[in-house]
Amino acid sequence: MGLFDALHLTGNPTAVDWEMTPEYTFGTFESWGGRERVRSNKERIYYFFIDAWGEEPKLCLMERGIKYARVAAEILAPPEMLRRAVVKQGKVARFERTLAIDEELKQWLLVNVMETEDNSKVVPVENADRSDSLGPAGLPGLDAPLPADCQPLQLPNTPTELIEEEADSLIKEYSLIDHERNPEGQFKGYLVDSGDGLTVTDKVTGLMWQRGGLDIMSGRMMRKAIEELNREGFVGYSDWRLPTLAEALSLMEKEMNAKGQHLHPAFSSDQPFIFVDTVRRPGGQWFVDFKHGRAYWASGTIPGGFGRLCRNA
Repeated sequence: MGLFDALHLTGNPTAVDWEMTPEYTFGTFESWGGRERVRSNKERIYYFFIDAWGEEPKLCLMERGIKYARVAAEILAPPEMLRRAVVKQGKVARFERTLAIDEELKQWLLVNVMETEDNSKVVPVENADRSDSLGPAGLPGLDAPLPADCQPLQLPNTPTELIEEEADSLIKEYSLIDHERNPEGQFKGYLVDSGDGLTVTDKVTGLMWQRGGLDIMSGRMMRKAIEELNREGFVGYSDWRLPTLAEALSLMEKEMNAKGQHLHPAFSSDQPFIFVDTVRRPGGQWFVDFKHGRAYWASGTIPGGFGRLCRNA
């Protein structure tokens, strides 16, 4: 098949799963219940999706497995056809911009990509290992005094439920930086190096933070991963937890760093959006996205995110 030969994927299964959509991927590949559909952790499934994050939508081929995902190629489909497919999706949540293809795109793909040896419309995507190795934090030491213009502040630190209006009020109450809800926020923490190479401490909020974090997974698996990390005693402590919405936003910075995130560069860029211990009412889960600089919620049907844990120092 021309598509898979062009992408050097002939050693993997060479069938596209036309029923797979972005909405179904976490249930299939991240949660324990979906493993019945996948025979082994080495199995790879391919599906097409629309990337509608930019000004113009793109058609892409995804290679997916258990705890594995990469965009294998961009497909040069007619722009007007892609726009029509996006319009057909109707209103979607702000952060659900990875969309399923429609029947028109499927038929175009069958004729112009799947059933032809002409690979000119297939643009392979290089996916080099971009994991962010943690170097020196570049921060003052743990014994550094709190600057005079900073005052200790305890943020809400218990699990809660928030409707959107309550989230907006919370963000403004503490002047937290959210580039959509409160771009004029003035919250300022004071990070210091905890001295272990793996964590930093904010002397304003009194929180110790992971510089890295946990890989993308479902909410259920995230809870289990936190339990395991606490059993092992990460950097000598066993009380690590998910941050609340306010605590996670306390790390947000106005300027984007060289890694493309609104964070101090001491933090890894491998966790671009993270779970917070805040549920949306009437339904959904709150997240904080450091790449786009804002809080958002996603429906319970797509329960996946990264983890950056904290504890009371």
